[in-house]
Amino acid sequence: MTHTTDPASGAGRQSKGAHARSGRDGKDEHAKETRGRGGKGLHRRKFLGGMAGVGLGAVGAAGATFSLLTGGHNSKAAAATEATGTLTVPDLLEGTASDGTTTFTLTAKTGTGEVLSGVSSTTAGYNGTFLGPTMKWTKGDTVLMNITNSLGDDTTVHFHGAHVPPEMDGGPQNSFADGETWSPTFEVLDEAKTLWYHPHALGTTAEQVVHGLAGMIIVEDDSDASAALPSEYGVDDIPIILQCLAVDSSGDIKYDVTGYLSSGLSYPVLCNGTNVDSTTLGFTATKKRTRFRVLNASPADILTIQRGDGGTLTQIATDQGYLTEATEVTTIRLVAGARAEFVLDLEDAVTLQAVVTTGWIRGGSGTYDFLTVTPDASDTPDDLPSTLNTITRYDTSDFTARTITLGQSGQTMTINGSAGTSMSSMAMISTTLDAEEVWTIKNGTQLEHSFHLHDVPFQLIEINGEEPTGVDLGWFDTYEVVGGGSIKIAMKFTDFADDTYMYMLHCHLLQHEDEGMMASLMVTES
Repeated sequence: MTHTTDPASGAGRQSKGAHARSGRDGKDEHAKETRGRGGKGLHRRKFLGGMAGVGLGAVGAAGATFSLLTGGHNSKAAAATEATGTLTVPDLLEGTASDGTTTFTLTAKTGTGEVLSGVSSTTAGYNGTFLGPTMKWTKGDTVLMNITNSLGDDTTVHFHGAHVPPEMDGGPQNSFADGETWSPTFEVLDEAKTLWYHPHALGTTAEQVVHGLAGMIIVEDDSDASAALPSEYGVDDIPIILQCLAVDSSGDIKYDVTGYLSSGLSYPVLCNGTNVDSTTLGFTATKKRTRFRVLNASPADILTIQRGDGGTLTQIATDQGYLTEATEVTTIRLVAGARAEFVLDLEDAVTLQAVVTTGWIRGGSGTYDFLTVTPDASDTPDDLPSTLNTITRYDTSDFTARTITLGQSGQTMTINGSAGTSMSSMAMISTTLDAEEVWTIKNGTQLEHSFHLHDVPFQLIEINGEEPTGVDLGWFDTYEVVGGGSIKIAMKFTDFADDTYMYMLHCHLLQHEDEGMMASLMVTES
């Protein structure tokens, strides 16, 4: 991928209306005075959550409510919270190399685990009882995935964010039955980035993901930036999978409207599978500089990552790879399905917090101290590279324009007026190999949506009518579309065409996807 622009700078997403959500978020969540750093007292609370879906019109009044929900802590919080548990780092799945192909073996299966402390829940995982191991792919390598379904129901495994052929993408057309093994194989064309894998069958995605079917993929390459950044898995390169779930007192994990509207729910926040409602996990950094890869694997809720002491994070990547340069930000806002990477250069302990905002009808809310990073290192890291990537901004003047409308009819969610609850009923977007397109994604509802495009990365051209700045000048595959808002994105369809298998475009609030907010994308030869 070729890229050119001046290095991105700024504090991240500052678009008009980007934080209007149920009156909970401030107009400018990146401003330190409205960040609501909660500390231990707030992070232990349970919040029932309210009605989601407030759109652009509520931005002006949102700040005061957000401050109340976060305890009104506008003054500087303590530098670090004492850790009461140890961060669990997902296993690194070892592939088997033979004849130029690396084979990875996964089994999706059910199990039991504790989502609420002391309460047993029915769960699912890959090669375990909850979540899955991390895979490392290398650009230019050929991988073979042998994935066995032992769930008792149909499933798929989608490689979220990966640029792979549509027949290997793991969308609904790749669904396979209990007892079967699916074996996609492809060359890794992606540059260095953080991806993830999860189910994507029709109507069951939310149910399967919330019960634990999710894992991280790290793509490595031989770029100068990759060589200069921390890369020792579990030592100075740390995966962070965050989830906000909905669970009743018996441990039953909810995934649909009926479940989320039931009484007596808690909305626990999990970090790498461990509940952090009343526990702050600890990690001892044996290198002065540590890299964190953060995934919001929640079904619907929005997570904003920040430091408890009000300091900055050095963001180095968005969904689809490196920024042009390392960028200091105070917060990193991740809608459901999104990822980001940042580094910390530490002299003293720092506590990382997740600010949870409901993205659906009900959900979590509040500020959680999820990880305290304590340095125990004597090395002196080199300065970060002045340039990480070169990003050429698209000139869209000759791009084909489309409008994609996200809508609803009652509880049914639609794209361009069609509900994608079956392959035959969903809207189809048809394009051709090497086509260059600019799409306006219009949110015709007052609900929060998380727009995700399979196959190729996109650039943001406009966010609610304003040009992107800072980290929003990076590459994405998943981005927030607020109620009544819109984003304009540009992409080029490269490498893969097929007249049978399709990619998907959909809302990554998983319940909305299951309720029909999904369309197909057919890329054929020109």
